[in-house]
Order: sequence, then structure tokens, then C-alpha cells
Amino acid sequence: MQGKLIIFSAPSGSGKSTIINYLLQQNLNLAFSISATSRAPRGNERNGVEYYFMSPEEFKTKISNNEFLEYEEVYADKFYGTLKCEVERLVAEGKNVVFDVDVVGGINIKKFYGDRALSIFIQPPSVEVLRQRLTDRGTDAPDVIECRLNKAEYELSFASQFDIVIVNDNLEDAQKQALQAIQNFTAH
Repeated sequence: MQGKLIIFSAPSGSGKSTIINYLLQQNLNLAFSISATSRAPRGNERNGVEYYFMSPEEFKTKISNNEFLEYEEVYADKFYGTLKCEVERLVAEGKNVVFDVDVVGGINIKKFYGDRALSIFIQPPSVEVLRQRLTDRGTDAPDVIECRLNKAEYELSFASQFDIVIVNDNLEDAQKQALQAIQNFTAH
């Protein structure tokens, strides 16, 4: 039996990665969709584990050949995208594929797969709570946080285009809601 697709999108700091990591530890037959990127590996990142690394030229060739479900040029020659062949391989193995993508990518993947995909938007309780979470992380400079908050306000405007919106005001509740939604979706 072919696997299904579960798309997660959220503004930075909403808790999306934490929720996905929780779900990957549950008995849901999930496989994480590894994105492709044209940026260089950072630290201990390995090809085929954190990302599929390729040159900007290779990435552009794959774009021309329509090999991506979705992609974005985040900065000049710094691309990120989801390879169709990778998703189809996992689905053919009967795995349920989990995507961690930006809102536009999430909407595009949902359009491509229709009812085979469940799109979930993780929403922070408010922009102020998001600001506090990003500040508490201690990983970004104040100007970067402001940039992320501006982007978050834009991303929040897309929430209604997702199948399910989960407000993450309590992590444990949000994890339970996501788990229940995926169990319901993959049951039939």
C-alpha cells in the first residue's frame, strides 16, 4: 500500500520541528522528506542525511527538468527544494512522508498531491509569544528576529489554506493534536 503525505508549515519559532521530531518517534511509519539545497554543508551535515547537497548549476538543471515538487531561491544561487523522485521512492515503499516546508511550499505540495496529502499549519498563540520564543532561543540577532517576525505575519495569512491549524500554546497538547490528526488521516 502506498504511503501518504503529511505537510507541516509554520513561522519560525512556532514549535514545528519539535512537534515533527516527537511524531517521528511515534509508531506512524513516517519518513522525513530530506530537502535538496545548493548551499554548502555546515558543521557535520552529511549528504543524504540532513540535505541532498548540489551545486547551483545542478539545482538549476533539476528545476529545468521539472524534478522538484517545490523549490525556492532564498538568496542568490542558494536554493532549497523537494525532489519528486525522493518523495515517490518513500511513498512506493509504503512510508508516510513528512515535509517540513515554508507555507508556499506546503500549499504547492498539497495542490500537487490533493487528497493524498494532509497539510498542517502550526500557529503560535500570538506574534508576541513568537517574539519571546525567538529571543529565548538566543540563536538570532535582534535584527534577524525582527525579519523573522515580519515574515511570520505574512506566513500567518496563509493558515486558512491548510487542512488543519494547530495553535501551539501548549506543546504537549499540540503534539497530541498532530498525532491524532495523522492517525486519523493514515487510517484510511
